[in-house]
Amino acid sequence: MASNATSGNACPQPMKATSNGAFQGDNPLDFALPLAILQICLVLVVSRGLAYLLKPFRQPRVIAEIIGGIILGPSVLGRNKSYMQKVFPPRSLPVLDTLANIGLIFFLFLAGLELDLKSLRQSGNRVLAIAMAGISLPFVIGIGTSFVLKQTIAKGSDNAAFLVFMGVALSITAFPVLARILAELKLLTTNVGKTAMSAAAINDIAAWILLALAVALSGHDRSPLVSLWVFLAGCGFVICAILIVPPIFKWMSQRCHEGEPVEEVYICATLAAVLAAGFVTDAIGIHAMFGAFVVGILVPNDGPFASALVEKVEDLVSGLFLPLYFVSSGLKTNVATIKGAQSWGLLAFVIFTASFGKILGTLVVSLFCKVPFNEALVLGFLMNCKGLVELIVLNIGKDRKVLNDQTFAIMVLMAVFTTFITTPLVTAVYKPARKGKITNYKYRTIGRKNANSQLRILACFHGARNIPSMINLIEASRGIQKRDALCVYAMHLKEFSERSSSMLMVHKARRNGLPFWNKGHHADSNHVIVAFEAYRQLSQVSIRPMIAISSMNNIHEDICATAERKGAAVIILPFHKHQRLDGSLNITRNDFRWVNKRVLEHAPCSVGIFVDRGLGGTSHVSASNVSYRVTVLFFGGGDDHEALAYGARMAEHPGIRLLVIRFVGEPMNGEIVRVDVGDSTSTKLISQDEEFLDEIKTKIANDDSIIYEEKVVKDGAETVAIIRELKSCNLFLVGSRPASEVASAMKRSECPELGPVGGLLASQDYPTTASVLVMQQFENGAPINFTISDSEMEEHVPDRDSESA
Repeated sequence: MASNATSGNACPQPMKATSNGAFQGDNPLDFALPLAILQICLVLVVSRGLAYLLKPFRQPRVIAEIIGGIILGPSVLGRNKSYMQKVFPPRSLPVLDTLANIGLIFFLFLAGLELDLKSLRQSGNRVLAIAMAGISLPFVIGIGTSFVLKQTIAKGSDNAAFLVFMGVALSITAFPVLARILAELKLLTTNVGKTAMSAAAINDIAAWILLALAVALSGHDRSPLVSLWVFLAGCGFVICAILIVPPIFKWMSQRCHEGEPVEEVYICATLAAVLAAGFVTDAIGIHAMFGAFVVGILVPNDGPFASALVEKVEDLVSGLFLPLYFVSSGLKTNVATIKGAQSWGLLAFVIFTASFGKILGTLVVSLFCKVPFNEALVLGFLMNCKGLVELIVLNIGKDRKVLNDQTFAIMVLMAVFTTFITTPLVTAVYKPARKGKITNYKYRTIGRKNANSQLRILACFHGARNIPSMINLIEASRGIQKRDALCVYAMHLKEFSERSSSMLMVHKARRNGLPFWNKGHHADSNHVIVAFEAYRQLSQVSIRPMIAISSMNNIHEDICATAERKGAAVIILPFHKHQRLDGSLNITRNDFRWVNKRVLEHAPCSVGIFVDRGLGGTSHVSASNVSYRVTVLFFGGGDDHEALAYGARMAEHPGIRLLVIRFVGEPMNGEIVRVDVGDSTSTKLISQDEEFLDEIKTKIANDDSIIYEEKVVKDGAETVAIIRELKSCNLFLVGSRPASEVASAMKRSECPELGPVGGLLASQDYPTTASVLVMQQFENGAPINFTISDSEMEEHVPDRDSESA
């Protein structure tokens, strides 16, 4: 893409690639490579800094990148002529534009991969009607707006091309941006979200067709036949691509298997095909990115090949090259050209007409399709968001001299404003009802009077590493030998981000989440789901796998909401550290720790943090082979009650032996040492402990699998010494907040969420191979305080359709 930022009649001298260094008298900013490096670093710092500042406003990153480009351009920093001549001199812009367009080509390839054509074919007439209304009315209004602009600030513009460019610019909905807004607002699996996604995808494809038409009409040749030949050649390219590309990439995809590395030659061949398609469409006269987008749509996106392809490309493209496109656009945007009442009035007019056409067209057709008014209005707001595609249209129009500086600046500001207001408008208008909330949620803890009632567990995991031990823990929790005694919701926690792989993850979860329950998709089986399904078939446990796709900042909301909706008595969370081969615990990801802390604070039921040291080994242990020694360290208090209740339930399994050790403070002046929380409270705690232990002692008389011991200790050091002597144990069960001075006197844990006892057992100072489950009992109305420095939910149940949370 040729840059328009170059000014002056004389062509600037080309820049040499590298300098000899400052010590030899060369200024690095006079050479292409060091200057490009400086420009890239500056762009990244500004765009990422703005993204961080806009994060509390729940804005997509594209807003920060567009604004960053405007700030770096002549509108803000560019008012300093010395800055522009040193950092963005005219002769450096061809290099910058070339890098930006290479990034744009591959980004549009990834955008094509994000579109799920299989879902579009199943969208139905309602979605098609909403999408067409969201395109046609704004397109017509855009043409009408172009006549107003031609009479004022766009005199002399090419008639046909200007009309089409304005129509396309006002009718676009940015599919990638919309998807991330929906994920941030947790609307992806609602009816509004699904409809908006499908309609935006249709809109996206239609926009590219209209853009190809606009580009064909914007040529400088005076003969109208040239535009016709460009358009026909573009259609021929698409037809040839449809016939040639899918079989080749289907063959590649079939040779790539789940869990195996994809051969490098396939990745290289795909990237070369993207560049070749870009070359062909550029030679035709459309734009190189159009060919890349077509190839992206035609590549199968439902297998490991697509995932590997995106993983290798997206970070470099989205993180490094694409921001250059925004600064390239920002260098052409001069807000100072919008001056005077007429220009600012035209800006308001363009914003109004763009929003009015999108919202009204979508609203009317949605109401005609019997969509509730509130949802129809939200659909209009969502379809009104712009983004990178809008910027691409405007830049092509600017480069082809269809749009002048003032019109270009007005349209860029319109795109920023309409996208920025999307999230606030949707959150203000739409409050989705919480579905499936149970009315009789009385079992919020494991401990209960009715031992025969069903225990519901929400077991969360991050990946395949957590699965064997989690399944073995579930097996140990089966308790009473009845089929409906235990119901487990196994939730796979996945992060949704700005990356293209997040959208592939959503599509894959929707289509192939449970191959055993959707019989036609064994080839795309998810090994995570397969493991739980295999256990479900072999055991008497009801397991329902789920997938939570959200940002790490708010995935705890999905966990807590699902626990409440499903009536879970306990949430099991994996510890943020995993065991290495040498037995030490290494941090998997620190974000997981903050997720655990937020769940502990907001959970509607009891919570357990599972420190996994390989419970049962690296594979599932069948019921007949289970042989575990479980130890409960009891100090007193509600959390310890919950740990002991869980241990008592595990002891019902024939392969489990339970050891209960009660720690009692050494008598001082005839009284037992307890936490100093007031006389009445202290007496109540002691009374509850004794009552609870009496029930366990009664059970011991009839069950030789439980051993009860009492240890009298005088301080924390003696308590630690006794705990260190416990060697032959597979699993420790402890409370996170023991109500005992001897426990409180122990060394403070580096992980407060585990408490003093759990922190000791999980520390590097305690040599053990035993796993640890730290329990926190649900206390209604009692918030838990810890010092702390976006989802899609889909559940797949046998013989039922997918259900959104």
